[in-house]
Amino acid sequence: MIKKKTITALFAVCGILLLGTSCDRTRNDKGYEYFPDMAHSLTYETYAENPAMPDNHVMRLPAENTISREVVPYPYPGTPEGRILAAAELKNPLDPTAENISRGKELFTIFCQGCHGELGNGEGYLYTSGRYAIKPASLVSEKMLAAPDADIYHVISAGFNVMGAHGHMIRPVDRWKIAMFVKNELQSNPVK
Repeated sequence: MIKKKTITALFAVCGILLLGTSCDRTRNDKGYEYFPDMAHSLTYETYAENPAMPDNHVMRLPAENTISREVVPYPYPGTPEGRILAAAELKNPLDPTAENISRGKELFTIFCQGCHGELGNGEGYLYTSGRYAIKPASLVSEKMLAAPDADIYHVISAGFNVMGAHGHMIRPVDRWKIAMFVKNELQSNPVK
């Protein structure tokens, strides 16, 4: 009987020790780490000092005259002259298929509708709710009805007036699809 009680007590003590050491004591001490280099980065934090650099800054600008992969620099500036030049020189390389127009509508809903409105008349939620004080341009105005789709493409790419550039968020082919949707759907039956 003594041996059985001793063995039971020994198992109980081992169980308590195992349970006590396996519990998380703090949020920072998770116990054993299988890949500590993934939990604790060896790189510098964004705004930390870097003694390896002459100015001690971690954040670096890209090397001069380099661009990211798959990025083609947009050659037209976001100026009135750049807008006129882009509208005259650029041509939509896509055919106005139902699939392209449908994708254009989807992207218009995501990126443009909040400001320009569902009908493209500048009555988007951000303006009508009072969150944005300046009324966005109407895409169904006389001026925009006369403008080519390259003009819309340029404004999406480089911005114009108070509209910021969206070229960094929307791929070039998708910008053409948005312009195609505006020209073929919104402007075909404008509601002002």
